[in-house]
Amino acid sequence: MRFLLLPLAALLCIAQAPAGYNGIWYFNQPSKDQYVYKYSGGFATYPQQQSPIAIYAPAVHKTFFCYGGARPGEQRLLQMVSYYDHKTGKVPRPTMLIDKATEDAHDNPVLSIDDKGHIWIFSNAHGTTRPAFIHRSKKPYDVAEFDLVTTTNFSYGHPWYVPGQGFLFLHTIYADKGRGLRWSTSADGHTWSEAYPLARIELGHYQITAHAGARTASVFNMHPAPIGLNARTNLYYVETADMGRTWKTVDGKTVQTPLTEKRNPALVHDYQSEGRLVYLKEVAFNHDGHPVILYMTSAGYESGPKSDPHIWHTARWTGTQWEIREVTRSDHNYDFGALWIEPDKTWRIIAPTLPGPIPYTTGGDMVMWTSKDQGQSWRSKRLTQSTEFNHTYARKPVNAHRDFYALWADGHTLHPSDSSLYFTNQSGTRVYRLPRIMTSEFAKPERVQ
Repeated sequence: MRFLLLPLAALLCIAQAPAGYNGIWYFNQPSKDQYVYKYSGGFATYPQQQSPIAIYAPAVHKTFFCYGGARPGEQRLLQMVSYYDHKTGKVPRPTMLIDKATEDAHDNPVLSIDDKGHIWIFSNAHGTTRPAFIHRSKKPYDVAEFDLVTTTNFSYGHPWYVPGQGFLFLHTIYADKGRGLRWSTSADGHTWSEAYPLARIELGHYQITAHAGARTASVFNMHPAPIGLNARTNLYYVETADMGRTWKTVDGKTVQTPLTEKRNPALVHDYQSEGRLVYLKEVAFNHDGHPVILYMTSAGYESGPKSDPHIWHTARWTGTQWEIREVTRSDHNYDFGALWIEPDKTWRIIAPTLPGPIPYTTGGDMVMWTSKDQGQSWRSKRLTQSTEFNHTYARKPVNAHRDFYALWADGHTLHPSDSSLYFTNQSGTRVYRLPRIMTSEFAKPERVQ
């Protein structure tokens, strides 16, 4: 990774930090119709192309998380870090890490925890016009103070820490009018390898990842020329078990990187030939160690019924083939949800699959979907019932604790608004809102459902 000078704005780590939990509001691509934007809303936990944003640490019985914050009434992105204390049921005042000097929620942070308990925050950059940063907590399992480790450039980061080996960092580099997938490694987080190319097919890719043991999986789509990301399509899968030295297909065949042809051994399904777009959601390993991919297909990139049907799918590797099933349908490409595969073999999805108060815009009302038969059938439970704002981007903590199982935000989708953050327990019987205003150092979240 290349190194850059640190701008003054990034040094303002302690000035004017918000007193409570306020998310960033963001929009992308005005549509000049009744839906106003291609997507928009409360985007504190956006986007799905970077992870993780929360990790449960059993050593201290806390779930650490980061998000894109803003001061009330503003749309200036602040990188925020905090934790939920499972012993007390409280959260501290969030720590403002840096002012990112942008309104762009693509710059939201992700985090990792090393084997000594230090919290690492990777602050993304959307493209190459702004720097990205890596910070490390001064003390283990503590978010009060951080040291700047590296100033560089990366987008859509996925920092996975492998005990005894260090970081495998999957990310994206913008170059040649597109997005190329890369990976870097570091034994200590301070000295990094070069950014090796993983894939660059036509105009590039979006990527989601998963990690378990020594294995790290990458699932990506492709952005066909000449349209690019608004024509994203196809579904690909590769994984590594040796820190990126070797990449293999799901059936164990080694592939040569970078992948540059759209028809290659990593292809799960050719959606381009069917005229369907592909929006990635989540990938997880099941009890057999096989990957399951959650994603959506649609007829177009624009908001509104013209892009229907928006179909949620799972693709499960059976050991011999990919089994693709429909889960449900919703009304927007950016209805994002997460997938859990639990020790008792329950599959669980939390996603805004109900329209909410502003249909055919980003998010809606959160629903918990569960399956006991590997996605053949599903039961649903409504988690929110909003009257003004849509809920967006439910995210899964690594090693999720049953009391803090998903984290998301809300916001109006047709104009700027305040944005709160929420979490739910595993069963969906309790939904909490993090305190927007704090008058003491610690506070209990407010139960709303």
